Amino acid sequence: MTATVEPNPEATRPELTGNGEGGRAPSLLGGRYGTTSLRVGAASIWLSVIVLLPLAAIVWQAAGGGWHAFWAAITSNAALESFRVTLTVSLGVTLVNLVFGLLVAWVLTRDDFPGKRLVDSVIDLPFALPTIVASLVMLALYGPNSPVDLHLQHTKWGVGIALLFVTLPFVVRSVQPVLLELDRETEEAAASLGANNWTIFTQVILPALLPSLLSGAGLAFSRAIGEFGSVVLIGGAVPGETEVSSQWIRTLIENDDRTGSAAISIVLLVISFVVLFVLRAVGSRAAKREELAR
Repeated sequence: MTATVEPNPEATRPELTGNGEGGRAPSLLGGRYGTTSLRVGAASIWLSVIVLLPLAAIVWQAAGGGWHAFWAAITSNAALESFRVTLTVSLGVTLVNLVFGLLVAWVLTRDDFPGKRLVDSVIDLPFALPTIVASLVMLALYGPNSPVDLHLQHTKWGVGIALLFVTLPFVVRSVQPVLLELDRETEEAAASLGANNWTIFTQVILPALLPSLLSGAGLAFSRAIGEFGSVVLIGGAVPGETEVSSQWIRTLIENDDRTGSAAISIVLLVISFVVLFVLRAVGSRAAKREELAR
């Protein structure tokens, strides 16, 4: 006589077997939709309080004097000169950091040398160092009493070096993880087929690094155009020469022109957003093309 095993109804319940809709197990954090909505709501509230609300306040302040006041503030000679200095120096700094940031990331990931961990830690120093301290360091090294006899105070070169110092980690830390994850077998296969080092770098490595390079460049550029502390002493805020937009904003605030300072701030915010959006869109397309090529 054969015993009949009755099926356990509890074992066939989707919420217990993980074979519910789509065959996926339920989230360990709670219900599939309820907890997700709660997380999204909490994240949205936090984003609104920390980011969107201050941005809305600055837009409201910039619009306080009307469109004509806004336009007059951003098209004044002093404002245009500050934009010119800010954008030209920031663009140059970003291009330099693209090259040397990639070089530093390459050395840290592909080469072994004494003190490698120390160098890797030093890269993050500009993140932790107060920017005014960075300006003091630059002034001590390149000021009137320069120990290396290089006097860059009140020059665009001084401003550029200060911005190079504070923006280098953005490129290095964006590229370094991607370099660590690159498949070395692809490079070895290209070498076995007769490709030289330059061909391997430009045809195999660089396309894979392009999205992270563009992301790091966008972050570095955005940081550079809004930087204040690291350039305040070494630059000296010479109108038309070293006065960046953030320093012009401070001058407007000191003159109790809050509408004008808010207007200049809005322009910098728009430039940063557009640059980040465009570079990330280009990087995303490059990443998709790289995936299809594989």
